[in-house]
Amino acid sequence: MGIQENGNGGLLKYKRMDSDGMEEDVAVLCEDKRNDMSSRKYVLVCAIFASLNSVLLGYDVGVMSGAIMFIQQDLKITEVQEEVLVGILSIVSLLGSLAGGRTSDAIGRKWTMAFAAVVFQSGALIMTLAPDFKVLMIGRFLAGIGIGFGVMIAPVYIAEISPTVARGSFTSFPEIFINLGILLGYVSNYAFSGLSPHINWRVMLGVGILPSVFIGIALFVIPESPRWLVMKNRIDEARLVLLKTNENANEVEERLAEIQQAAGHVNAEKYEEKAVWRELLNPSPGVRRMLITGCGIQCFQQVTGIDATVYYSPTIFKDAGIKGNTQLLAATVAVGFTKTIFILIAIFLIDKVGRKPLLYVSTIGMTTCLFGLGLTLSLLGNGSVGIKLAILCVCGNVAFFSVGIGPICWVLTSEIFPLRLRAQASALGAVGSRVSSGVVAMSFLSVSRKITVGGTFFVFAAISALSVAFVHKCVPETKGKSLEEIEMMFQNDPPQQGGEMELEDVKHLMQTQ
Repeated sequence: MGIQENGNGGLLKYKRMDSDGMEEDVAVLCEDKRNDMSSRKYVLVCAIFASLNSVLLGYDVGVMSGAIMFIQQDLKITEVQEEVLVGILSIVSLLGSLAGGRTSDAIGRKWTMAFAAVVFQSGALIMTLAPDFKVLMIGRFLAGIGIGFGVMIAPVYIAEISPTVARGSFTSFPEIFINLGILLGYVSNYAFSGLSPHINWRVMLGVGILPSVFIGIALFVIPESPRWLVMKNRIDEARLVLLKTNENANEVEERLAEIQQAAGHVNAEKYEEKAVWRELLNPSPGVRRMLITGCGIQCFQQVTGIDATVYYSPTIFKDAGIKGNTQLLAATVAVGFTKTIFILIAIFLIDKVGRKPLLYVSTIGMTTCLFGLGLTLSLLGNGSVGIKLAILCVCGNVAFFSVGIGPICWVLTSEIFPLRLRAQASALGAVGSRVSSGVVAMSFLSVSRKITVGGTFFVFAAISALSVAFVHKCVPETKGKSLEEIEMMFQNDPPQQGGEMELEDVKHLMQTQ
């Protein structure tokens, strides 16, 4: 039988032919399926390796929640020093995020990820061997810079190599690996807590160096971003990468032409760093809408208190009535498992349900759980019922975070900006995220002492309620759109609410059919 393709390379019609023709067409169909599986597996491997830096960030967040108790005992640090030690990593990481955009445009996305790993591992090694608080802070400073590079470049790289239909799922991989790292950090806390206070926290931090081995292997596997290659006029190399990452070979030239068109004025006008930042600081209406959406969702991700929940979960559970370090660390492991399981659920839903519906579920659910945790800690603390409700509310909060705003924040930031601005604008969004995280982490203990732990979570609940309104007003639905189509959506009209398709998208669908 004969095979007729639609505009996307799909199979629509069949007609009877002789047996030889049927055998040939079956062979073509099987070959297409093999190409589809091969390209998906290749992109999957690239996304996994690109996300390994995120394991380092997650592990640091998770392990520090328990290690800080033993660091306090061993190095005799004050509560203020404890807050600075925990929060400074997020503040310092903004330096890496700011430099990451320029670095990734200069040396490429791939080698920026390698540089991030080297800097982070240097900091982790110094922290492991630190004899006092000052040296510990030097290591923390380097680790923060490495994290800043890593968190801004991984989503950008994955978005640029992923096919449109699966971009949301693949771009959420860094958040998945952050959660995996957090879980591993919690498990490490529990596993090594029995060692002496002088040794256990060093072992906890030292284990985080191991992923560097896999990051080194990744450099020999993953390709450079095709969009970066086009920006550098390395068209043939970009075509080879697209042939590996696209299941339909017929779409490669079309996609390459779109990327060249998007990058054309970048190369023609020779955009330099100052020109890019000038456009970001004095944006057009379309770019302004992109910045509000991208930077706003990054800030709301953190100011709703997720890092306070993760870093200080032992403090929260202690306030609820749990006694003993081992019991506290065991309860945090439950939080880590919950966070990891629900991020895996998100990866299956993000390209099927869409970004915006998941954001609604996430932000409304977080608001409910944060308010419930505030009530529990304020009214039911130090009892068995209060302990169970506190664990339930904390687990519920991280579950709703992981199924929505956690991964989708990075997906949106990596896909809404035009190619000429993508690296720098993503860096700017990452700065907002890291600064918000640092402010929350460095102020949580002090604020809790002033208004109680329960009162602090009432504040987080109020901020989370505002995030629901932000999603409704400022976040468009980007599911199923190419990066170039998303750019046009922001440039032509304000983002549509409720996920409605725009006229240009309807025309595009009609043409492909």
